[in-house]
Amino acid sequence: MATVILVRHGRTTANASGVLAGRAAGVELDDTGREQAAATAGRLAGIPLAAVVSSPLERCVQTADFIRQQQQSTPENVLDADLIECDYGLWQGRTLSELAGEKLWSTVQIYPSAVSFPEGESMFGMQTRAVAAIRSRDAAIEAEHGSSAVWVAVSHGDVIKSVLADALGLHLDLFQRLSVGPASASIVHYGATGVRVLAINTEAGDLSWLAPGLESAQAPVGGGSGHRAS
Repeated sequence: MATVILVRHGRTTANASGVLAGRAAGVELDDTGREQAAATAGRLAGIPLAAVVSSPLERCVQTADFIRQQQQSTPENVLDADLIECDYGLWQGRTLSELAGEKLWSTVQIYPSAVSFPEGESMFGMQTRAVAAIRSRDAAIEAEHGSSAVWVAVSHGDVIKSVLADALGLHLDLFQRLSVGPASASIVHYGATGVRVLAINTEAGDLSWLAPGLESAQAPVGGGSGHRAS
């Protein structure tokens, strides 16, 4: 299958002020977030991306634009509503410090699979739609561009963590053990014989070794010889 690079949006004004933005409109990258997005775009510049697929929220669209602008060719640009942030319902717009006092907070930390946000979405529902979106898009990109294709999905922290948990074979209740920082890149390669998670939450480093694409999802016995030279 193709290879997907999961990129979280850069830091936003809401992130900086400790507010749970959720799906609120008008939440954009701050100066630090723009710098982060530009740096990530630079890391991806040497990879001919088949597509840049983004959550429709502004902060993801802005991050995706940085990535596309540094590509030598123009990759397909797609908005995918199934990559949107979790619907936090009545929690949206409140500060994290205030939410930490809610009874539901401890359940979010320990048993997220049991959480349904008041007047919002369940975390299990979030994972289900996000994983389905990533896997189906990956298959479609491979069908169009071949198994060595590399593409980017720009989304949100909890969404990406839930996709990574699925790829790692982790129960959703363990997904809080994963960290996904602003503008970080995580790499997943799906295949008929299995899934390989090649990186999680990387914020620096050369990614040009991905330019030729990956041909197999099978894990090399003994660890293999490392990445091919670019």
